Amino acid sequence: MAAGLLSNRVDREDLAVGDHIYSWRAAYIYAHHGIYIGDEMVIHFTRAAGHEIGTGTFLDSFLFSSSPASSAGDAPPCQRCGHLVRPDGVVMSCLDCFLHGGSLYLFHYGVSPAFFLAKARGGTCTLAASDPGDAVAHRARYLLDKGFGAYSLFKNNCEDFAIYCKTGLLVETAFSVGRSGQLASLTAAFSAVASSPLRFLTTSAGGLAVVTTGMYCVGRYVSDIGVRRDVVKVPVETLVAQTSATVTAMEADVTAENSADVAVAADADTVRPPAVDQSS
Repeated sequence: MAAGLLSNRVDREDLAVGDHIYSWRAAYIYAHHGIYIGDEMVIHFTRAAGHEIGTGTFLDSFLFSSSPASSAGDAPPCQRCGHLVRPDGVVMSCLDCFLHGGSLYLFHYGVSPAFFLAKARGGTCTLAASDPGDAVAHRARYLLDKGFGAYSLFKNNCEDFAIYCKTGLLVETAFSVGRSGQLASLTAAFSAVASSPLRFLTTSAGGLAVVTTGMYCVGRYVSDIGVRRDVVKVPVETLVAQTSATVTAMEADVTAENSADVAVAADADTVRPPAVDQSS
């Protein structure tokens, strides 16, 4: 763990089934996360090519998917996992496709508060404890078959998927961000900037730096899945059942609304007075 304080980089040979791994993308702007299931295969949650974080803006053109179906141009599909064609959602691909030319890093679980705060950038570790590797792999494989719901940058992204597989923890409150340490760091940074009125509490640049850094650290710490109180442990079978029920209810609502619109239109045609012949 001491070595991990400087870098979370790991060799392939040191990976174990159920490890949460990640690789930095786009000049370290963000990282893509997944669960290693052995035999150099990874299960991860992604969007279609060009929409991995799904901002719906021009930024998507600078970001790419790690789906085995997202080969650029006319490049031949990967001989190892190219047959596992699925454009988005929970996918399984080989380690090389997952890394997409990047380096391999290991996400750390059960770290101490001091270690957590020493890793200034989020999305690399958590205070939460990991479940055994076989339980982690079971969740990942189950979600590969059943899905993990709709992708959402702030609520349900690739890091959220990997953390759920590792811990089984879900956020209960609908108004807060998900489990992602990357998003928690971003939120903490905005909060630290927004706390700029606190500069009046200090008269020196050094004091201002201490206040801002303190606000950032506190924001990251209280947002970590390992210390939050708005989380609950949910079996993967229950999660899938709840998601399916929600989707079914939404589809039923849409069907009901469409039926109501058709009925209203039909009623309007029924009560419409007949056209008057003006020729006479």
